[in-house]
Amino acid sequence: MDFTGRDFLQILDFSSEELRYMLEVAKIFKNYKKTGQSHKYFPDKNIVLLFEKTSTRTRCSFEVAGYDLGMGVTYLDPAGSQMGHKESIADTAQVLAKLYDGIEYRGFAQKTVDELAKYADVPVWNGLTDYCHPTQALADFLTIEEHFGNLDGLTVAYLGDTRNNVANSLMAMSAKMGVNYIACGPEALKPDTKLLEQCQAVAAENDSSITVTSDLQALAETADVIYTDVWLSMGEDKAKWGERIEQLKPYQVTMEIMNLAKPTTVFMHPLPSFHNLETSVGRDIHEKYGLSELEVTNEVFTSERSLVFEEAENRMHTIKTVMYLTLKAKE
Repeated sequence: MDFTGRDFLQILDFSSEELRYMLEVAKIFKNYKKTGQSHKYFPDKNIVLLFEKTSTRTRCSFEVAGYDLGMGVTYLDPAGSQMGHKESIADTAQVLAKLYDGIEYRGFAQKTVDELAKYADVPVWNGLTDYCHPTQALADFLTIEEHFGNLDGLTVAYLGDTRNNVANSLMAMSAKMGVNYIACGPEALKPDTKLLEQCQAVAAENDSSITVTSDLQALAETADVIYTDVWLSMGEDKAKWGERIEQLKPYQVTMEIMNLAKPTTVFMHPLPSFHNLETSVGRDIHEKYGLSELEVTNEVFTSERSLVFEEAENRMHTIKTVMYLTLKAKE
């Protein structure tokens, strides 16, 4: 398959076959990394990482993946770029495309990464927006397939804020890969109707289903993967913490929920996670609301059923795949 020059903006932009191909290439790159096989295919290329939102996994994954591929990597945080301040997004895109072979963006509005892609004549990669997180979904499915051996007949259940960016991409990826998906959360935080309908149509084509429910017991008994994320996303008003805790405390992933599930059911989370008091945010929430654990208990997070760190590692391998395929010279 030829992906040369394509942007990677959201999961629904790609066919099931293309996403399957990406997963297979990611397995090859992971093997190269594990066996020490050099794969510096782009010693003459340079990429730039535009970060309006800070990150550990996304930044490190893009940087290490870029270096592994032999590329030069420039990191720009909000203080290092004039984009949207003294220079328009369109102008920024065209300038950077003259200097770099690829552009990564991690920030707020989906329209920003879409506009970068519109005006840049080099590949643009979405490292996260408020709408979706496509590189995370690729890593998630590589992790799931590695653990179970295949994706046939599996069900992924997401608990919590089912309309956040991670949930949106996870739902889309499930639909594309023929995996059943359950969104379980309060009515006020259910998936966007348009996106839900799109994903349900794609899922039907791939003999799977997308379900929205608030029934925790039925979800747990069905799920092969129980997935959650933070209750308040980066950039949201911190004043909403009290409201979110009230809405989402019933959907906290506990060992009680995991024990309702099959013995083979695993837990996943994109990180970072507030599962103890070892973070300043966790301690602040504890002081204000009396909770020592939020979206997942420490017992579940640290259990043998947790795949969170395997999932984090796979960000690098799938990001490397996206960059390699979209930059690769035509054969």
